[in-house]
Amino acid sequence: MPERSGAWVVIFISRLRSHAPGYAETARRLAERVRHQPGFLGMESWRDAEGRGVTISWWESREAITRWRRDPAHAAAIARAADWYEEYRIIVCRAEEIRTGPARSAESDKP
Repeated sequence: MPERSGAWVVIFISRLRSHAPGYAETARRLAERVRHQPGFLGMESWRDAEGRGVTISWWESREAITRWRRDPAHAAAIARAADWYEEYRIIVCRAEEIRTGPARSAESDKP
């Protein structure tokens, strides 16, 4: 798991347009490319049937995030954001504390 206290976290919350030509291929290429970026720790991503999505990426430093933002392929994708997204938000923060626990099954909820 890439999560660790003190790491930098980028949370990208978006709503994809119903017609977003080129998005899927670009997203696939960038997901592969980011894995080779210095300071990248990992990411998780979800998108629902209505196009709402969340991507959480983990980084060693704020500088690593800035380098990724300036990466030529990523910068080209950012320039196309209005073509692909109805709206988006980016939140950059530090993970001060991380808590985890076991998932409870439906069976364990029964008296």
